[in-house]
Amino acid sequence: MLIAMLLSLTLVLATFLIHFQALRWTSRLLPRCGRAGPARVLVVMVGAFGAHLAEIGLYAAAFFVLEGPFAVGGIEGAHDRSAMSYVYYSTVTYTSLGIGDLAPVGHLRVISAIETLNGLVLIGWSTSFTFLAMRRYWPMEPERSG
Repeated sequence: MLIAMLLSLTLVLATFLIHFQALRWTSRLLPRCGRAGPARVLVVMVGAFGAHLAEIGLYAAAFFVLEGPFAVGGIEGAHDRSAMSYVYYSTVTYTSLGIGDLAPVGHLRVISAIETLNGLVLIGWSTSFTFLAMRRYWPMEPERSG
């Protein structure tokens, strides 16, 4: 259990760093995106989405290693141990979608639960970052009376 908690902490810190750097890189890129405000918001969306994909990929790789060579736990259900299966499981877990066709066993249960919490926090971070970018770069135009 201690190993699962330490691995979870390591993954959380790694994803926080990925997210921080992605949003930082995105905010530095925005002034170079010309004058179009909505285009800047699109850059924010692409940066945030890319960060989430990288974080999901990190967890998927961790599940592959932890289920295989380290045998910390497993994933039961319609799981063929392909890369796509690990990415699918990690995506469903990260987003808290929880379809239920795959289920963690052993210590992967703890790591999966932490991934869900981590995903919710990072999705919230992206939401607030996008909101701030929209307020700054995409002002709402007042309705014109006709």
